[in-house]
Amino acid sequence: MKGSDSLTNHFLIAMPSLADVNFARSVTLICEHSEEGSMGIVINRLTDLHLGDIFDQLGIAPDKASHADNAVFLGGPVQNNRGFVLHEPLGEWESTLSVTDRFGVSTSRDILEAIAENRGPEKFIVALGYAGWGAGQLEREITENSWLSGPAGRDIIFDLPVEQRWRAAAGLVGVDLTMLSGEAGHA
Repeated sequence: MKGSDSLTNHFLIAMPSLADVNFARSVTLICEHSEEGSMGIVINRLTDLHLGDIFDQLGIAPDKASHADNAVFLGGPVQNNRGFVLHEPLGEWESTLSVTDRFGVSTSRDILEAIAENRGPEKFIVALGYAGWGAGQLEREITENSWLSGPAGRDIIFDLPVEQRWRAAAGLVGVDLTMLSGEAGHA
């Protein structure tokens, strides 16, 4: 897949008509997109868990300033018992997929230990699970009007309140989601 055709580092924004319980009103950061398929992390769905719960489950002893109160996201319906840390800067972690030259997603325990010891990346979100699509599936869903896509904005990922991310992501491509109809047009 040519670099200009790749949706890596793009937001996948659920259209108002998308009724799938896993993705309604969601914003997914596409972390990898190739001819074989796509993988992303939903950045606007919270679980009832906090990072301290994850530390406890993994037997990681956090220091007092460990971010234990940070919310944990539901990154998607695939492998939702597995943790993913979307972070900036990239750093030198055991298992990291670079999304850009500034940020990536890591799945190794060392990044969680560093966060618990307050020596982790400057910006991060921790998610359980990911969103995945097989070869051609995502492209087909976009043509079926399930998704809007556009370049990702790091401030939306790391800084904007969760409840504002869906509309803000669409706003990056000039779309007001409240003005869209749930019906697809056919010429």
